[in-house]
Amino acid sequence: MDALMKGFSMAKEGVVAAAEKTKAGMEEAAAKTKEGVMYVGNKTKEGVVSSVNTVANRTVDQANIVADTAVSSANEVSQATTEGVENVAASTGLLNQEDSVNEGEYGGTEQGEGGQGY
Repeated sequence: MDALMKGFSMAKEGVVAAAEKTKAGMEEAAAKTKEGVMYVGNKTKEGVVSSVNTVANRTVDQANIVADTAVSSANEVSQATTEGVENVAASTGLLNQEDSVNEGEYGGTEQGEGGQGY
């Protein structure tokens, strides 16, 4: 019976040793798994931040293009409108096309000779 008890005792020690090694192995595996998951999470976060920044920068670039185009178009419309008003004024006699506009002494404008003198 002593041999049987000694055998069970040895088996028990073997199971305990295996369990301890398994526990240590599981802890190490869990730690490495956590490390891997955290690494992937950080890389994913960096990728998302980078993507968001890229989209934001492209949006700003596109908004600037649209704004520049709008300003340019507004300037063209303004210029065409001014020319149109000048043409209407000239054709109706409100403006004498032969009148010259000269810079005054203080940066103002003066009508040249032949003005209507209103």
